[in-house]
Amino acid sequence: MDTISSSDSDAQRGRRRLTASIKQSLRALSIQLSLLNHQVGAHLGLNDVDLDCLDLIARHGPLSPSALAQRAGLHPATVTGVLDRLERGGWVARGRDPSDRRAVVVRAVRNRNPELMRLYAGMSSSMNEICAGYADAELEVLADFLRRTADAGRSATDKLAGD
Repeated sequence: MDTISSSDSDAQRGRRRLTASIKQSLRALSIQLSLLNHQVGAHLGLNDVDLDCLDLIARHGPLSPSALAQRAGLHPATVTGVLDRLERGGWVARGRDPSDRRAVVVRAVRNRNPELMRLYAGMSSSMNEICAGYADAELEVLADFLRRTADAGRSATDKLAGD
């Protein structure tokens, strides 16, 4: 019986080490992606918050300024400044919401995408190489893990923003 509980204890320690290693790797990834985004922003003349908001608009847009503020966790006045800078730089365009002509929506200017794609090309190419080393079933597990991790991060962010 001691062998079973010793084996269980070893398995639990091993699992805790693996979980800690995953958390450390995710933190390192977060830092590296932040540094990459900072470099991309510097090449484009955008600060980190501007680049984040541009990404949100590109992914979820068109968005109203208030919807962008909510998604980004920013004060509406801050978003106004961000949108002013992005519009001046030719990254976004403001327009009327077709469903409510009184409302404003913001759209990403698509002809600027090649600039972004060029700056992210190194990372994109590396990711393609990494993914090529995994079987489809493994990629499905990784994609599920990353989706669930992103959801957990969004939930934690929303909770902190509500405090």
